[in-house]
Amino acid sequence: MDDDTAGDVEVRELRYFLAVAGELHFGRAAERLGITQPPLSRAIRQLERRLGVPLLDRDRHGVTLTAAGEVLRAEAGTALDAVAAAARRTRRAGTPERRLVLATKSGASHEVLRGLLDAAEREPGVPPVEVLLCEIGEQAVLLRTGRADVALMHRPVDDLSGFDTEDLRTEGQVAILPADHPLAARPHLTLAEVGAIPGLPMARWPRLDGTYPDGPGPEVHTQSQLAQLVALGKTLLLIPASSRAWQWPEHVAVPVRDAPPITTVIAWPASSRSRPLAALVRTATRLRTAAQ
Repeated sequence: MDDDTAGDVEVRELRYFLAVAGELHFGRAAERLGITQPPLSRAIRQLERRLGVPLLDRDRHGVTLTAAGEVLRAEAGTALDAVAAAARRTRRAGTPERRLVLATKSGASHEVLRGLLDAAEREPGVPPVEVLLCEIGEQAVLLRTGRADVALMHRPVDDLSGFDTEDLRTEGQVAILPADHPLAARPHLTLAEVGAIPGLPMARWPRLDGTYPDGPGPEVHTQSQLAQLVALGKTLLLIPASSRAWQWPEHVAVPVRDAPPITTVIAWPASSRSRPLAALVRTATRLRTAAQ
């Protein structure tokens, strides 16, 4: 089959396929989509004909994905994100009051963000910047789906695949401890010491794939949840030194001298050709140069 036929695949068919791939059941997938089962089955068969390969194995025991179906499940989400991103960015570009949406993790890179916003207001080529605060690891999704145009992210902890970046600041890390803990009075700690504090395990953030590393520390999802757990003496964490702007009076930040450095970057989709976005990136890099 000619590979060009893949260009005829419809967005609707990809949405339908992902629903079936997620449920592995046509009835549940149809209910999730708000349609009846016959048109869903017809759409999946049409998609298989377009691609020239079976995507699903169907038998009396249920539905499973073929090897080709596994590939499409991984690729289809990216394709739908790209379509949604194109629509959102196009609508924003056509609004009378053009703006750029900048995503950043709540509480992180506060000094960099404040300096960038102040400089952007003085830059004629940069439209108003709307800040979209999020939790750890969410910037990549917001960029890929078009909910954000640009983001402040951190290397090596964030997923930067598919983005262009400019480095803005590299810094050390600090341990955030309960203020009444004996080690809170230390001038600095080591990674070995941080990892072996009795009764105070390291908080566990989700990996890039959403899973959590093994360990005794609590699984955390939000900054507010984490802040309270530290204040209660249930956990500690390592963060870039500038991110401690969010810490509570019940917290103390202690430098960890052998922790790997963290680099704050400004990131944007590699496919972007937006002139206002380019102007914002130039503004950010000028600030970096001025700070050196």
